[in-house]
Amino acid sequence: MRTLRRERGPVQTRGSWLRRWAAGVSMALLVPLTTTVAGTAAPAEAGFNAAAFDFWVDSGMGPIKSRVLRAADGNTNRVVYVLDGMRAPEHLNGWEIETDIPNALARANINVVMPVGGMSSFYADWNSPSSFFGVPGTGAPNSGSGAANALSGGPGKSYRYQWESFLTNDLRNALADRLGFNRFRNGVFGLSMGGSAALTLAAYHPDQFSFAGAYSGYLNISAPGMREAIRLAMIDAGGYNVDSMAPPWGPQWLRMDPFVFAPNLVRNNTRLWIAAASGLPTSTDGPNINTVNGMALEALALANTRAFEVRMATLGARNVTYSFPAFGIHAWNNWNDEALRMIPDLSNNIG
Repeated sequence: MRTLRRERGPVQTRGSWLRRWAAGVSMALLVPLTTTVAGTAAPAEAGFNAAAFDFWVDSGMGPIKSRVLRAADGNTNRVVYVLDGMRAPEHLNGWEIETDIPNALARANINVVMPVGGMSSFYADWNSPSSFFGVPGTGAPNSGSGAANALSGGPGKSYRYQWESFLTNDLRNALADRLGFNRFRNGVFGLSMGGSAALTLAAYHPDQFSFAGAYSGYLNISAPGMREAIRLAMIDAGGYNVDSMAPPWGPQWLRMDPFVFAPNLVRNNTRLWIAAASGLPTSTDGPNINTVNGMALEALALANTRAFEVRMATLGARNVTYSFPAFGIHAWNNWNDEALRMIPDLSNNIG
């Protein structure tokens, strides 16, 4: 039976979530991480959306494309940024490729902004271009999968990722200046990497984001084993080096950890939607390696999310909805269903 709880709700015991944490980390380290981020069959209406349009904006990373879908009623006041996962491709945002959620948001009279690209970036401003042993990525663009891409070319390797600056300055201002979009009280949500990033953006830019949603996010990245799990995930998803993103355990890394910056979210009274499934497959998840990997990744995300829930409870947070479906793995069918559950709450807390 699906669990959907508002506000604080009952809190698990420390021993319970620690056991889940240990199990999740152990499983995640045994499989190629992030394999199932785009591995599940998409809903029937998913794919390139002719109603959306390309929106190019100059940035410190060069020209960056976003895809924009206008609200059905033509308003410019209600805006949501939709963030991708670790394998974010360079041609379309995963939400457009894999789901019909952008259309569902537009029908709810919300303008949809879908940044394109940022593979393994965590939508952060990186410390340096991604490199290993001082050797920058060169040659052909990476394929998006496997450690063989560690020394390949690609986004964020010949230049430094500056995604937070782009989303909160360059893109924000261009949307306002060129389309008349509201600069304030926007929403932001994402999956996995994008879920963690959504909370980071809301924590440090409360005037821009009044709502943030995190699905299957890694919300306790400073916990034992998490940096190395993320290291393996980033190597597998395009050959990126976590040490180029942020030095280990320093202020830059801690700034990205939702468990650490949770007080900001409480103080800002940001409306939050926090979700992670059980890791048990649904009837649509086939008996294959993607499902096995997705189970392990979701178990890890669930452990992180439960730890974040406890942290928020200790802070007296009353600005959160938690969603813990009884079935679901680290895959698009899970995130599609979660977005449909979230849209009414998003709609009520932006604009």
